[in-house]
Amino acid sequence: MEIAPLIGLSRHRLSTDGEGVTTLVAFHNCPLRCKYCLNPQSLQPEMIWKYYSCEQLYNEVKVDEIYFLATNGGITFGGGEPGLRHKFINEFRQLCGPDWQLVVETSLNIPRKNMKALLPIIDNYIVDIKDMNDAIYKKYTDKSNKNTIDNLQYLIDNGKVDQIIIRTPFIPSYNTEEDIDHSIALLKEMGLNQFDRFIYRTLIDK
Repeated sequence: MEIAPLIGLSRHRLSTDGEGVTTLVAFHNCPLRCKYCLNPQSLQPEMIWKYYSCEQLYNEVKVDEIYFLATNGGITFGGGEPGLRHKFINEFRQLCGPDWQLVVETSLNIPRKNMKALLPIIDNYIVDIKDMNDAIYKKYTDKSNKNTIDNLQYLIDNGKVDQIIIRTPFIPSYNTEEDIDHSIALLKEMGLNQFDRFIYRTLIDK
């Protein structure tokens, strides 16, 4: 039985991170060190909220099954980086069955073996691409984006284009609107067509 540390669980979300009514399950830990991290508690060991086994999580969220089935909703795994918890998510799918939508909010900056494990069980991917320029990406996250782009191509090659939403943020002090235009152009060349363009709100904006 897989056990995972969580930083939070949010029920009855509507059209914010997946179709229909969803429950967000936020995992602890992430391979990136983003300068404006939305959930910095995912990087701090003392900020783990609870440890859940797959069975414990399923028993807690199944109370909302009627909403999931009626609205084509389900569970959105975020964090942190849910791609690091592929074994947990795989085991959870075996418990909840095929009718719930399972979504991951991911950087895709994870090992390929994790991607392969998630491929048959994830319905939709919300990919925070940051920026396609590796220098910008590295300055913002302390990592290269090569792994991210390789994994994105892997999803495309395996027929997942229509199941991918790409987040292309404007990141103050790190990229420009022109950088975002360039990223979207490159992503369109890869065959992608669903984009979420927005602005990171940071302390320097206030």
